[in-house]
Amino acid sequence: MPSTTLSQLAKLISDSVAVIESSCAKRGVEVPSLESPFDPASEAFRADPATAKAINIASVAALQLNAIIQPPHVSVFQKCTGHFEAAAIHVLAETNTVEILREAGPKGLHVNDISKKNQLDPRKSGDEYPPARLLRYLATSFMFTEIEPDVFANNRLSSMLDTGKAPEELAANPLERHTGFAALMAHEYQEGAVAITSLLKTLKDPKTAFSDEPTESPWNVATGATLPYWSHIETPGEEDRLHRFSAVMQGIAAMLPPGEILKGFDWKKLTSEDVIVDVGSGVGAISLVLAKEVPDARIILQDTSPVLEHAQKVWSKEFPAVVESGRVVLQAHDFFTPQPAHNATVFLLKQILHDWSDPYASKILSMLRSAATPKTKLIIAECLVSYPCRYGEGNNDTISVTAKDDAPAPLLANYGPINSTEYILDMTMLLLHGAQERTILQFDRLLKKSGWKAVRVYRSNSSFLHQIEAVPDL
Repeated sequence: MPSTTLSQLAKLISDSVAVIESSCAKRGVEVPSLESPFDPASEAFRADPATAKAINIASVAALQLNAIIQPPHVSVFQKCTGHFEAAAIHVLAETNTVEILREAGPKGLHVNDISKKNQLDPRKSGDEYPPARLLRYLATSFMFTEIEPDVFANNRLSSMLDTGKAPEELAANPLERHTGFAALMAHEYQEGAVAITSLLKTLKDPKTAFSDEPTESPWNVATGATLPYWSHIETPGEEDRLHRFSAVMQGIAAMLPPGEILKGFDWKKLTSEDVIVDVGSGVGAISLVLAKEVPDARIILQDTSPVLEHAQKVWSKEFPAVVESGRVVLQAHDFFTPQPAHNATVFLLKQILHDWSDPYASKILSMLRSAATPKTKLIIAECLVSYPCRYGEGNNDTISVTAKDDAPAPLLANYGPINSTEYILDMTMLLLHGAQERTILQFDRLLKKSGWKAVRVYRSNSSFLHQIEAVPDL
């Protein structure tokens, strides 16, 4: 009797769970508890590649099984009201509720006491305090735990938003509240929520529907801002946005497995004669990894002056010696203008091109090409948009592509919702910048148009960040 899709999915879940439990038992590590706050050490259970793959398969199979057997009207209703979850998270994060619950510990805290600390008005709904409604809503989808009626505690998911600071410190210094992953989430639910209200209008208006201009993005239409997002956040009065975005890049780095940038291009072969130019570096979160793991190569961080002010603070705290010695240099530079570094061994563009439509991305690449030596390498670290259907990228005569790890049938080839980060980032680029994440073929065309030739693609099977290696097209 042929197996049904349901039984195939159930078997994938069962087999994968067996692999996970067996591997964890052999290595003496535990599958983390949902009820316990997040601890980076708890991620040890997925360190083994075979276990990590089994985790992915079990996760997406469970979601696909749910999509089949849950009433479709329930599924669609949940998707169409997803903004309620984002709004609830926004309120609880910005009122320091996560930090308040962290101080309360595993026994949790009653909503009456939470309201006294986060100052949410209890009169909005009579006896039912707003925190209870928001926390209960999120606890129903496994974020926060309701220990007993009206008593809530953090769990593995909610604690990801913990800034690690005391609630009193956050209240006294609101500009300093956003750090790491919490900053990234604040960026997504604040900027995205504004921009998405004008998405349909932007896509239907003939003036903006086919525009490549960063000043005609849904975010610009929604806010009335006349400058591109990046320029706008550097204007007076936008200090909170700028500070938060500087922290966002550290949050993205925190989403990557440790040392992820080291997988792919052989950075460790670089010597003291070599120069890495981190173009549009932000605070230099990735270059921090390179500075520690590639101890001889020199590094130039390039970004705007306001961003580099934040970078200086980060490096002074994390790795002051390399800045003091001159091995790492912070250089103010606009990447749309001629590139001042003409001795680069490697130009690194990490999540830069996705911020710009093709004409602008091509200009960035052309400026680098003009400054490149015949031996210069260009490393682009970006999402590579993959297809849910089964489509072999393969190799061609000029580009070597490492094998793409498609999920086994009957799963979606791209691992479905658990691989949604690249598509969420693509939507973010569309909303804020009128830009996009790209496929390998789109990158190939863009590079050729800008004087570069893609020669190698390092696909990561452990994160959303992949590497494209290109050389000057001589």
